[in-house]
Amino acid sequence: MLITVAASIAVAALSYQMQSGPAWDRFAASALAGFRSDAQQAARHFGAPGSSKVERIADFMEGRLGVAWAVVDLRGATAADGVRYTAAAGSPGHPGDLRVDEIDIARQGLDPVTYTADDGPRAWFAVAGTVSPDIVLVEFYNRDKIDRELAWLRTRLVVVASVVSVAAALIGVLAAGLVQRPVRVAAAAARRFGAGELDVRVPVRGSDELADLAGSFNSMAARLGDSIAALRAKERQQRRFIADVAHDLRTPLASMLAAAESLDSADPGDRERSAHLVTAQARRLSALVDDLLEMSLLDAGAADYRPEPVDLPALTADAAALAAPDQSVTVTTSGDATVVGDPRRLHTIMRNLLSNAARHGAPPITVTIDGRDPTQVSITVTDAGPGLPADLLPVVFDRFVRGDRARTGSEGSGLGLAIARENAALHNGTLRAAGGSTFILTLPRGTPPD
Repeated sequence: MLITVAASIAVAALSYQMQSGPAWDRFAASALAGFRSDAQQAARHFGAPGSSKVERIADFMEGRLGVAWAVVDLRGATAADGVRYTAAAGSPGHPGDLRVDEIDIARQGLDPVTYTADDGPRAWFAVAGTVSPDIVLVEFYNRDKIDRELAWLRTRLVVVASVVSVAAALIGVLAAGLVQRPVRVAAAAARRFGAGELDVRVPVRGSDELADLAGSFNSMAARLGDSIAALRAKERQQRRFIADVAHDLRTPLASMLAAAESLDSADPGDRERSAHLVTAQARRLSALVDDLLEMSLLDAGAADYRPEPVDLPALTADAAALAAPDQSVTVTTSGDATVVGDPRRLHTIMRNLLSNAARHGAPPITVTIDGRDPTQVSITVTDAGPGLPADLLPVVFDRFVRGDRARTGSEGSGLGLAIARENAALHNGTLRAAGGSTFILTLPRGTPPD
C-alpha cells in the first residue's frame, strides 16, 4: 500500500512537472514573440508631429489592447527608491514593477529580459527590452489564465492520486486478507501438528505460492508423521524386545542357579546331571547373547560387511551339515549360482533357514538354487512339514517369535529368522515366507552399496 501511494504521488508530481513546464514555455514564448513585434513597430511609429520618442511609443502602445505596458526613459533617470524605476508613460493600471536590475540589463541591448511582476493579489509576467538606446519598453502579461490552468491540473492530479491511493489501499487490504488467511490456516495447522495431531493437513487451493506452501506443509507433515509413527513403533518394539530378552534370559539363568545348587550334592548322579544342565544352559545363554549382539549391530547400522565371490551350493552344503546333520538335505542348482556377498552372513541366513526347517518341519528338506536370471539368484528352502500356522505367517520374521509357541524352553531364541531377514536386507536382497513350509531368499549378483 505504501509503495503504491508513494508511486501515485510520484507519478502525479512528475505529470504536473511535465505539463506545467511546456505550458509555461508556450506562455513565455508567446509573450516574447508579442513583445518583439510590439518593440519593432513602436520603434518605427512616427506619431504626431513634434512629439518625443516616449510620446510616439506611448501613442503606439495605446492601440495595443489586452497588454499592460510602461515606458522608461533612461536619459538622466534614476531609480526612485533604489529598487524600481519610475515610468515615463504607461497603460492605466499597469503593475509599475520596474526593477532596476532587469531594466539595466535590458538597457544593454541584449535579448529581452523576463521576470515575474507582483501587484498585490495579481501576478504578471513581465518582458523588458529597448526600443531605442535610452528608452526601455516593459510589457506585462496577466498570468491568471495560465495559473488557473495549472491549478486545475494540480487539482485533477491530486484527485487522481487520491483515488488511486484509496483504490490501492482497498486492494492492498483485500490482497493482505487473501494472503493472511491461508497463512493463518497453515499456522493453526502447525500448532495443532505440534500439539500431537499428526493427521492434520492444510487444504491446497490453486497453483500459486500459497498452494506450494500448503503442499510443502502437507508433505512435511506426512513425512514427520510417518517418522514419528515409525519411532513410536520402534519404541514399542524396543520395549517388547527388552521384555522378551529379560524373559528369555530368565529361563537359562534360573536353570543354571538351580543346577548350581545341586553341584554340592553328595550324590554323584545329581552332580553329573547338574553339570550337564549348567553346560547346556550356558551354551543356550551364549547363543542368545550372540544373537542379541548381532541384532543390536544390525539395528545400529554397524554390522560388518565384507563382500567376496560366494559359491552358494558349497555354502549351502556346509550350512546343512551344521544345522541339520541328522537329516537329508537335497540341493539342486540351475544356472550360475555365484554371487558377491559376505560369506559369513550368507552362511548365517542359510543355517537359520535350514535349522528352522529341521526343528519345526519334517524331512526331506529341499534347497533349490535358481541362477538363470543374470541380475539375481533365488534360493528356495522347503520341507515336508505341516508348514506355518496362518496366524504365525504375518509375524514370522518378528523378534522372539517361535514356531512352536508352547515350547518356551526350546533351544531357539526366536531371533534366527529376524537376523536372517536383516542380513538379506544388508545384501539388498529379500527374504519372505511363501506360505506353508517354504522360504524364498533373493540376492542380487553385484556388491550392494554401503
